[in-house]
Amino acid sequence: MLGAAGLIGLSLAGCKRAPSQQFHGVDITGATYAKDFSLTDPNGKTRTLADFKGKAIMMFFGFTQCPDVCPTALVRAATVKQLLGADGDRLQVIFVTVDPERDTPEILKAYTAAFDPSFLGLYGDLKHTEETAKDFKVFYKKVPTGSSYTMDHSALSYVYDPDGKLRLVLRHTQSAEEYAADLRQLLHPA
Repeated sequence: MLGAAGLIGLSLAGCKRAPSQQFHGVDITGATYAKDFSLTDPNGKTRTLADFKGKAIMMFFGFTQCPDVCPTALVRAATVKQLLGADGDRLQVIFVTVDPERDTPEILKAYTAAFDPSFLGLYGDLKHTEETAKDFKVFYKKVPTGSSYTMDHSALSYVYDPDGKLRLVLRHTQSAEEYAADLRQLLHPA
């Protein structure tokens, strides 16, 4: 005799549903946060989600003096772009600084270009950075180190699909191949 769960499972098995996507990252489709952003690029132009319509966006929050997490994230992003082949042109990587006091437009531009010329660094003033980070549920904090400081920050990448919908959070521990597999699904939905 089948229990209620078994009956429901059997009845759903006969339904014709679109195959669900299986991601390596965290599927946050339908998230009610981070629906847009408004930040400045190194040329002084305000950028929003609408500027990248038709492209998948992979967004990471960090700072240019980061010793390991940020360069690792951007090296992985460059590898992902290569793994995507021709679809790599449909990926926009965005690096948002959590250290606008030191990450000037010139520094941001040189830093992101060192990983890939198409990568874009964005910034806001201190208040706008705080508001944007809060909207994305990003943690960051200035930590004194002798006569200077470093920044503690979360190490997640946020992915928007080509329609501008926030879909995934990718973990720092995931491989470039896992990132690329997830992005392929967003670029070529079934």
